[in-house]
Amino acid sequence: MLKRVKERAGLFFASLMCAVMLNPAWALASEVAAEVPMVPIIDGEGWWKWPLILLVVTFVMGIIAVLGGVGGGVLFVPIISGFFPFHLDFVRGTGLLVALCGALAAGPGLLKANLASLRLALPVALIASTMAIVGAMVGLALPTHIVQLSLGITILGIVAIMLSAKKSTIPDVPAADSLSSALRICGIYHEPTMKQDINWKVHRTPLGLATFVIIGFMAGMFGLGAGWANVPVLNLMMGAPLKISVATSKFLLSITDTSAAWIYVNKGCVIPMMVVPSLIGIMLGSFIGVRLLKVAKPTFIRWMVIGILLFAGLKATHKALTAMGVL
Repeated sequence: MLKRVKERAGLFFASLMCAVMLNPAWALASEVAAEVPMVPIIDGEGWWKWPLILLVVTFVMGIIAVLGGVGGGVLFVPIISGFFPFHLDFVRGTGLLVALCGALAAGPGLLKANLASLRLALPVALIASTMAIVGAMVGLALPTHIVQLSLGITILGIVAIMLSAKKSTIPDVPAADSLSSALRICGIYHEPTMKQDINWKVHRTPLGLATFVIIGFMAGMFGLGAGWANVPVLNLMMGAPLKISVATSKFLLSITDTSAAWIYVNKGCVIPMMVVPSLIGIMLGSFIGVRLLKVAKPTFIRWMVIGILLFAGLKATHKALTAMGVL
């Protein structure tokens, strides 16, 4: 089964890249973006500068994302939309592919290590991916300044969650609820730090699934991915062990983001000029980040990520309020 998952992931990623490169809509702006003036090009020499800067910025972003324990999408969208002259539709489409690329790379390994749980991921993915499609369609239909304002408020909310959220390595779940028992959402994994096998189960499943309606909608609307929200819900609300929650969340992104990404591709909001340097930068930065993770101080990195998101959230909010004429 693992071999089939790897093959399908590889085929999907290849087909997605082909669709991006061959889709004639990429050469045109989306219906919304078509009304926005493009970045000026002087003597045909200015177009390459922004992809090059994007490559450098996403490289640094990839390092910070690994060290801070957050997905690349949650950093990519607010920072690129706030400080680059790209239309928000294109930024959100690329942000979904950034999150999707990392999830596809990590998914097979997490399944092989018996950390990502299919029984936990599939019912959640059904709800989250459906709502991600709805969120993407709503996000593309709304005026840009409304989406920008909502994005800024959402990023500030993520900062509040990161400041207050706690983690529980192995939550205490007295008994599984009837829904999780019917779906057989449980499992066993080996915890090397404790040198024992952990039998885990979940509770409050209906509440958790209802929460993923909102998470999926936001993931599609803003192109953030949803790792920042998946882990607290799976771990603290439903009671899955932290490692199971993190691994399942990563695998879950490959399903949720795929659903929303096709909406952006179909609308012509995914262009190679942004996607290629962003993916290369994030992946190269992630490789460096993994090596630095052994010597980095987690507390400093955590506060740095919070500071970056706070600044980006305020920038997005200010940009939207300026466009609305409030400021």
